[in-house]
Amino acid sequence: MTDEKLDQILKQALAPEINDREIRVRRKAGKGKMRVFNIIGKGVAAAAAAAVIGIGGLGYFNPVLAAKIPIIGRIFDKIEEDITYSGDYADKGSVLTKEDAAGALDTQAYSVSDQGITLTASEVYCDGYSLFLTVDIKQEDGAFTHIPGHYTGMYVEENKIAAGFYVDGTWNVDGGLPEQLENTFEGEVIDDHTFVGMLKINFREKFEGSGELSLNITGLGYDDDRMLDAEEITASHWTDGSWNMKLPFEVNETDVKTIEIGETKENITLHDVMVSPYQVVVHVETPGMQRELTDDRREKLLSKDPDMTDAEMFELLGWSYESCHTIVFNQDGEALYSDMEMPGFAGFAVQGKEISVLHIFIFENLDDWDKMRDEGMNSSVADKAVIAKEVHVS
Repeated sequence: MTDEKLDQILKQALAPEINDREIRVRRKAGKGKMRVFNIIGKGVAAAAAAAVIGIGGLGYFNPVLAAKIPIIGRIFDKIEEDITYSGDYADKGSVLTKEDAAGALDTQAYSVSDQGITLTASEVYCDGYSLFLTVDIKQEDGAFTHIPGHYTGMYVEENKIAAGFYVDGTWNVDGGLPEQLENTFEGEVIDDHTFVGMLKINFREKFEGSGELSLNITGLGYDDDRMLDAEEITASHWTDGSWNMKLPFEVNETDVKTIEIGETKENITLHDVMVSPYQVVVHVETPGMQRELTDDRREKLLSKDPDMTDAEMFELLGWSYESCHTIVFNQDGEALYSDMEMPGFAGFAVQGKEISVLHIFIFENLDDWDKMRDEGMNSSVADKAVIAKEVHVS
């Protein structure tokens, strides 16, 4: 079965029935397709207006000047301070495509065009658990200077701002089963026709050595700050198309550390914690069960592919898991930016914070998680955590 056919089946047959809540994908910062604002805390609706930043705050280049400065091959350097997974990427990523001072590319191997939009892969970094890919996006009739910004710091007062570019499609590594793209390209607008950003892809299991990433992008879009009063403002500019590329990468384990824990309480297991220069990943297991292959589901799947076997159907349906909610602080009591949580994986952005000790709290109740986020590490709900663990990193 081709990746395209599998993706079509997932979208048309399963997506309407199996939602994000059922598979315990919880974004805590509002990132991803059709999510505009990036605010942590209660009263999100009231704070939404404050989250959109005018174009003056994003530091756009003078278009004439920008044309003379090589960007492709140096995108990490351009965006690394303001993206959610910020940090110094110098000497960490591998450059896929470079350009000279005149803007001419050394190679077109990692550049694809469709529907008037050209994507050029620039650099790639992989810590074994996630892959960080930078791209340059150009559109002939773009209006990129009207893309609103969003806060990427843990708190608004940190004043970290980035622009976002929505992406839809699938990815896989070394010909494996396709996974849905879940994040956006996050970065900076250069001019009306040029956006540079980074896409983060999370692996379900640790990857080692080298591999080939296949990106099958089927849609790209962005918001427009001139349409913020509209009833539906997300992806005001959306283009369906086909941008497919294959990108080599290699795991860079420099400054990456995994601490084994293996603690189980009340059917929740904290397996291990991974710390890299840019993220902390907490691997937590909760009870799960194979989704039932009902007659209705079988009929839906067979309507898309009459030759699909029961084994393939079960693989598509996957498992549902009981929920848990993880929050992490460093040795100074600073909460790490909580990005997303899905079965087995809770991701946190380091954002330049020093990490020698991690304090991990895992709750069954989302309200308790919310209260600790608001009150800090010494919250009154700390004793309600199913697992509370101090982990020494260095």
